[in-house]
Amino acid sequence: AAYAGGSLGMGVWVTVPGLLLLYFLTDVLAVPAFLAGLTLLLPKVVDIVVHPFLGSRSDREAVRFGHRRRMMRSGVLLGAAMVAMFSVPSALTGGPAALWVGCWFVVGNLLFARFQVPYLTTASDLLVGYHERTRVFMFRMLCLTVGLLCAGVAAPALTAAGGRDDYTRMALLLATVMAVTSVVALSGVRRLTEGCGVRAPDGAGGHSTLADLRLAWRDRDYRALVLSYLFTGTTTHLFLAALPYFTEYVFEDSGLTALLMGLFLAPALFAGPLWTAWSRRFGKQRGLLLSQAAFAAGSLALLLGALLGGVPGIAVTAVVVVVMGVSFAGLQLFAFSMVPDVVAAAEAGGSAKAGGSAKAGAYTGLWTATEATGTAVGPYVYSAVLALGGFVSSTAGEHVAQPGSAMTALLVGFTAVPAALMAAALWFQRRYTLDRRPA
Repeated sequence: AAYAGGSLGMGVWVTVPGLLLLYFLTDVLAVPAFLAGLTLLLPKVVDIVVHPFLGSRSDREAVRFGHRRRMMRSGVLLGAAMVAMFSVPSALTGGPAALWVGCWFVVGNLLFARFQVPYLTTASDLLVGYHERTRVFMFRMLCLTVGLLCAGVAAPALTAAGGRDDYTRMALLLATVMAVTSVVALSGVRRLTEGCGVRAPDGAGGHSTLADLRLAWRDRDYRALVLSYLFTGTTTHLFLAALPYFTEYVFEDSGLTALLMGLFLAPALFAGPLWTAWSRRFGKQRGLLLSQAAFAAGSLALLLGALLGGVPGIAVTAVVVVVMGVSFAGLQLFAFSMVPDVVAAAEAGGSAKAGGSAKAGAYTGLWTATEATGTAVGPYVYSAVLALGGFVSSTAGEHVAQPGSAMTALLVGFTAVPAALMAAALWFQRRYTLDRRPA
């Protein structure tokens, strides 16, 4: 539980920028939609390079020090970066404001990566089996869900007035939570590794990052899992970024954002144990495929709520969002718990073994780089759809009537586009074979 507690702060960082940053740029700072999308996308280019490097560095530190906790200390500073990101000077709007936000987003992503990579690699180090890995990630997912839920409900509620100061106060409050949970996670990682035991490092700490990446990418099952999760992460973060626009312009009630986020995330509190039971009976692969299919179907079903409008439309949307929330819990639990399975198979002599044991940190670094890419590509795809539809940006307190083309783009980007992206994720995931092999 102490180890999983670190996911509370991770949930805050994943949720708040993913849910509010695009809307903050376009409807508070008057940044054009296309430029706002680039502001979220370009910092993630840094992540694509940094995460694999940190994965290899984490492996080297495990060899040298016997643990991976040194880099995790950066998590304590992550909250400060989020406060700075949402504290844009009042004189800045448009392009200069986008530059301010983008620079601090880079800093925050770097701090987050230094915490996240060794934190998640811990599960691959543990001397536990197939079902025990699912159990570890079930606890992590429950804490992550609490972080996502609290941030997903609190952040929109605290910024409902739409002023710049509201965003700063929101960031200050949630930054405190992030700092505390980072300290808890450091203790939790130490206690979990001491209690379960860890695989002895193979001593191959001198491999280059590029060599580690090649080693991981040659693993066919890992490659299928990574490509599938790239599209999964893109879809879910597109959903988060688009939700404030959907409630504001379709139902004309921005207060619904907090409600729908609660309905989306709350099911994971009970769905996690249920998905864990499913995994024991049917395996993780079938659960992940089912979750992907249900999320894609739910994305299309959201169009019905928009067409109905009013109270009936809100009711239908609420029900669909709950179903998608159950699916989201499965997407997170199964995908993350399958990464240690692939690492364990590689170290036991699977497809990725090449002159030594697999590099757990390298696998995790590439995985988290993929996750970071999805968090950026999702909002960028939605912003590009808005830009193509002629969406008009505005400043805080200003309400702009959108043209019909923008409303069409807003709906298509929230329904058909994520359904297509998740279908691609399912296509790649079907190429994963590890669960089909005899135990």
